[in-house]
Order: sequence, then C-alpha cells, then structure tokens
Amino acid sequence: MAAPRVSQPSPSMESGEKDKASHEDHVIALNAGADVSQVQVDERKLVRKIDLHLIPWLSLLYLLSFLDRTSIGNAKLYGLEKTLHLTDKQYLLALTIFFFPYALFEVPSNIFLKRLRPSLWLSGLMLLWGIMMTVQGLVHNYGGLLAMRWMLGMMEAGLFPGVTYYLSCWYKRSEYGIRAAIFFSAASVSGAFGGLLAAAISNMDGVGGKAGWAWIFILEGLATIVAGAASFFIIQDFPDTARFLSEAERSVVIRRLQNDDQFSAAGEKFKLRNIISSLIDWKTWLAIGIYIGCDMPLYAFALFLPSIIKELGFQATPANLLTVPVYAFACIITCLVGFLADKYQQRGVFNIGLSCLGGLAYIVLIVSKSAALSYVAVYFATCGIYPLIRNTVAWVSNNVEGSYKRSVSLAMVISFGNINGAVSSNVYRAADAPRYRLGHGLVLMYIAIGIASSVAFYLLLRRENAARDRGVRDEVIEGVFKENEGTEEREERARRNGRFASVEEAKREKGDRWSGYRYIL
Repeated sequence: MAAPRVSQPSPSMESGEKDKASHEDHVIALNAGADVSQVQVDERKLVRKIDLHLIPWLSLLYLLSFLDRTSIGNAKLYGLEKTLHLTDKQYLLALTIFFFPYALFEVPSNIFLKRLRPSLWLSGLMLLWGIMMTVQGLVHNYGGLLAMRWMLGMMEAGLFPGVTYYLSCWYKRSEYGIRAAIFFSAASVSGAFGGLLAAAISNMDGVGGKAGWAWIFILEGLATIVAGAASFFIIQDFPDTARFLSEAERSVVIRRLQNDDQFSAAGEKFKLRNIISSLIDWKTWLAIGIYIGCDMPLYAFALFLPSIIKELGFQATPANLLTVPVYAFACIITCLVGFLADKYQQRGVFNIGLSCLGGLAYIVLIVSKSAALSYVAVYFATCGIYPLIRNTVAWVSNNVEGSYKRSVSLAMVISFGNINGAVSSNVYRAADAPRYRLGHGLVLMYIAIGIASSVAFYLLLRRENAARDRGVRDEVIEGVFKENEGTEEREERARRNGRFASVEEAKREKGDRWSGYRYIL
C-alpha cells in the first residue's frame, strides 16, 4: 500500500495559518487526491473514535478469556475435587496441562492473525474455546477434565498475544500503554467478577442433576460462545481496511504511525528474515525474563487467591467475595500505571519500582502470622504483578519495529512467560496450607528474576540510544556525506552499519536497528 500523503503548511503561510494546522490543534490536513477536496481530520476525535470501536469489546473478550481459564479455582471451592474424586496432585496437573498448549500455539497464532483477518481468526478461536469451556462442566472424571483443559489452552492461546499485537497496529507508542492497560485490567475485573459470579452460580447446585461447580463452567462457556459469534461482526480488521473509518481517516491513522517510527504501518510483505530477526534480537530474550518475572506470579495469584483467603479462616463464599476488592484495586493500579508510563515514557522505572514493592509484599506473606496482615499484603502484591504485565508488553511493543517482527516478538515473550504458568499451578500445595511458604517463596524468586531483567533491559536500551546519538550506528546513505569523513571511514561505516540508497530504504530494511530510531526507556 502506498504511504498516504499528508499536506503540510507551505512556507508562505502566515503564522496564524500554521498554528491552525499544528499538532496543538490536533488537526491533520489530508490531501485525498486531485479529484477529492481537502478533508480535515481531527486527530483527537479520530483516536477517541478508534478507542470506542476497539477497547470496550476487546476488554470484554479478555475478561471472558481470563474468567474461563481461572474459574477452576472458584469451582474447587464448590466441590470439584470431591465430585471428580481428584487428589491434590491430580488437581494441580489439571491446572498445569492448560499452559503447555497455551504457550505452544501463541507464536503461530500471531502469524496467522497477521496473514488472516482478525475478525475471523479471533472470533473463531473464541467460539471454539467457549465450546471447550461448556463441555468442561459436563465431564465426569479426571481424564475428561484433563482433555478439556488441554483443548481450552489451545483455543485461548491466540487471544492475548493477538490483541496485544493488534492494538500496536492502531496506536502511537505514547498512546499504547494506557490502552493496553485498560485491556489487561479486564483480567483483574474478571477476578472480582469471577468471585461474585461463582458465589451466585453455586446456588444452582443440583439443578439438572449438575453440581454448582459444573454450572460455573457451563454458564461461563455459553456466555463466551455468544460473545464469539457477535465478534464476527464487531471486531475490526487493520486500519487500512477498517469499515468504521473513512478513506481520509484510514490514511491519517497510517501516517501518524509512520511519523512515530512505525514504518511498516503502511504494509509489509511476509519475509522469513523478519521472523529470524525477532529470534536473534537480544531484546526478545531479555524481555522474556521480564515477562516471566510477572506472569508466573500472575497465574499463581489468580488461581490460588480464593484458597489462600479461605485458609485465613473464611468459608467458600466469603473467601470468593473477599477477592473482589483485591481485584478492584489491581484494576485501578493497572490503569493508573498505564497512564503514567505513557505520560512520562519511563516504563523501566515503573517496572523496577513496582517489582520491588511486590517483592516486599511477598516477604510479608512469608513471615506473617496474622490473617489481617496477610490480607493487606495481598493488595500490595498486586502492584508487583498486574500493572507489570501490560507495562512489560507495552515496553516490548514500543521497542520493536516491523509488523511481522513485532507480532513474533510479542508472541514469543508472552509464550515463554505463559509456560511458567505450569510452574505456578504447582507451587501452592495443600500440604503447605495455611502459610504456603513454598509458594510465596517461589513467587518471590520469579519477581527477583523480573527485577534483574528489567534493570538490564533499561540499561542496555539507554546505552544503545546513547550510541545512536553519538553517530556510532549511522548508515551510509548514497549522496549524503559526513563532514571531514574520509573514504576509508565511510567504507568502514558502510561495512558496519550498511549502505542504502535513501533514508526511507534504511528505515524499511533495518526497522528498529535504524540509526534514527530511539528506544523507549
């Protein structure tokens, strides 16, 4: 697709006319062609329009996704183990088996999402996992539960990395974090909503000959099926084909992304080297360490919070209800951090600071002998988990250019993080109740891994930006010469950084390795 043209104020414009066309007025004048009159597109209104069409529905889908995968923790409180005659080890394995297909299919799913229409791919996956969720409420034995958990993990694999990448195709880097935070806050909302919903559905115990835990799976699965069918008509595809945007608005969306160093926004052909580029990029592997440091704690927290609160002396329904304010707090702090990290463009500082706070909370949980103190510490633990998931994903997305490379990098980071959900499923053993020191200690270890990786990522990005500021990474552009640079120095620079016919070619070929690209710290 050819890059759209945006009209610029001519040198002859008066200052007042220039101000009218400036970014402060959030207006972009789009030259739609010789046969079409100039159309004024209000950028601020355009972004709000995109927000309304994308964020609410995608957040609802993730709420259902997270609710479906973690509701087994609520079902446990209402007799799942007793009805299916599960031992503690069998229950933990049923949790664990979900994460293997969930991690395995994330990278290929993102590649399919890029090559196919998001409205088809995401909606189809949702319909399938809704069916798996419903059938999970109909199982009669341990083997049936394992099979449904495996299938649920396979079908859910594409949503989170897919939407994470999908949002990056619509928003500038300075806008991405808060949108991603709002989307991910659905996970904390699902925790609160899941506790309330489970408490209500448990009253259906015996209806149709089904236990209360079975109805939790059945009703939540049916809701997901309905949402999946509706998604075929609601989910928009990429900006260049979005039905709710005019041609002028589509062009403006693409131009504003290109002006934000997202050069591939106008379109990119599939090339294997783009996939390989992601695999060999040091940022991908270091980001995996950061994501592991918050993702394993996330699943451990979500799967076992009701049980942990129950061990503090509360029965099943009160334990579920006491999770609600914890998740509400997590939702608020996630959105707040998303907003502040976007505003100050300091994602690393937030990651490191909040990880330390979460680590201190788990130290308190390890040593605490007071139920009240442990419950308070749980609130602070959320600060080192929920905001970091989205902040880390935004940090990775902000620092990878090339649509295919970004889709694979995000999927790899999320995939390697999610495989550690298999670890989180086994660290809170019934034998360790009520203090769960082993579980809390292992979560603390993962948080420490996240802190170390965040510090290294931050320092290396800052060093690379400094090197580019000094001109160390400058490419050789044909016809452009550096002052006082000899032929040997120029050839050495070409050998080290590449030779290109134009700056545009350098941007397109090198992506985030281009010398003019600056990483977000």
